[in-house]
Amino acid sequence: MGSLIAVMGIVLFMTGMPIAFALGMTALISILLFLEPSEFELFGKFLYDSVNDFGLLAIPLFVLMGNLFGGSVASRQLFGAGEAWLSKVRGGLGMSSVLACSIFAALTGSSPATSAAIGRIAVPEMLARGYSSRVATGAIAAGGTLGILIPPSVTLILYGIAAEVSIGQLFAAGIIPGILVTGLFCAWIFVAVTLEQRQTARAPAMATAAGGVGAASPPERGDSAVARYVIPEYTWAQRFTALLKVLPFIVLIVCILGVLYAGIATPSEAAAVGVVLVLLLVGVAYRGLKPREFLHVLLETTNQSTMILTITAFSAVIATVLSFLSVPQDLALMVTELEINRWVIMVVINIFLLILGLFLPPVSIIVMVTPVLYPLIIGLGFDPIWFGIIMTLNMEMGLITPPVGLNLYVLKGIAPDVPLKEILIGTLPYVGVLAVGIAVLSIFPGIVTWLPQLLY
Repeated sequence: MGSLIAVMGIVLFMTGMPIAFALGMTALISILLFLEPSEFELFGKFLYDSVNDFGLLAIPLFVLMGNLFGGSVASRQLFGAGEAWLSKVRGGLGMSSVLACSIFAALTGSSPATSAAIGRIAVPEMLARGYSSRVATGAIAAGGTLGILIPPSVTLILYGIAAEVSIGQLFAAGIIPGILVTGLFCAWIFVAVTLEQRQTARAPAMATAAGGVGAASPPERGDSAVARYVIPEYTWAQRFTALLKVLPFIVLIVCILGVLYAGIATPSEAAAVGVVLVLLLVGVAYRGLKPREFLHVLLETTNQSTMILTITAFSAVIATVLSFLSVPQDLALMVTELEINRWVIMVVINIFLLILGLFLPPVSIIVMVTPVLYPLIIGLGFDPIWFGIIMTLNMEMGLITPPVGLNLYVLKGIAPDVPLKEILIGTLPYVGVLAVGIAVLSIFPGIVTWLPQLLY
């Protein structure tokens, strides 16, 4: 019965209807087919109960906070500060983009918002400085995925509610892996830029050997094969000035997470305080939000929050139906009784999540799959906090892999002159980088669990 429900959902997804409606149709048909007719009357109650959770209030608040931040000049200042401090490092402009994404992610919790806000500034700047389109777009697409890992994260909030684990512990668990993945992304940018520079150095020599001296044509700006890098000069005064401009937002992040980890506020309360502080910073201190822009921010927040909460509601109904049918419990019992190493099962789960990520957004996967996998994870002896971070890294892969890689299309909208093929080629190495991150966190789970255990 669980398999039939899954097939129904896939078929409805393939029709092209909105994901929330496809989930709703699947839920309705499942109740009619597998439960008593009288239980169909409970559909409204199921929907109400699924969103009647105080923890979900944090989602529209964090979305609003991110949109307020993204609509201001602060994202440009974040990128500028990173560029000023990393300009002398090979690939420093790309690294500064990733670092700006990581800080922006800590204020938004949204991957598309992070990619769009930083990408609008960073991609044209990198192309103008001689970076290839692959390196420029790949760095932003991958950096944007940090939005669902670095706290506060909408994905981690949904996982915490679905798995009934502490959202505060999940936020704490995401900090060190977020820093680790940011470092891995920067390391790959260094490697990619090094390879391009070597190719640039070889190109004139090969052309000269083939056609004589002067036969080599100059490299084109932004070309994927040949790149000429322009390195700006910054004084120490300019570096510290750029850092001071973003310092208030870094302090804001520390304050929001600090009151959360100290037990002073719940995630929803911390998000509410964060909205007020960001509004004061953006609207008063930076004077970067006009009335029309503020209205646009409110409309965007309403659209995004409604989409997330509608998907959450209908996914929770499907999870309730599956629970009534004992599908998660029976699956967990069946798998745990198999004489197979639990890490083999974990690899299969990761592959399963990666496949889902090719076709569905993280919100849908988290809410639908967590109630099914949670009993299995507990039965195999894995830490649910640790698994939440592993699952989130899998969702990051889905954001940069076709056919539904949301960040790929965000980048295409930002850089319409760059072919989607070039964006995809530049982004695919980061899927391997994320796989390395999952492997590291699996070998050393303490990277994830140490901070939550220390704080809680």
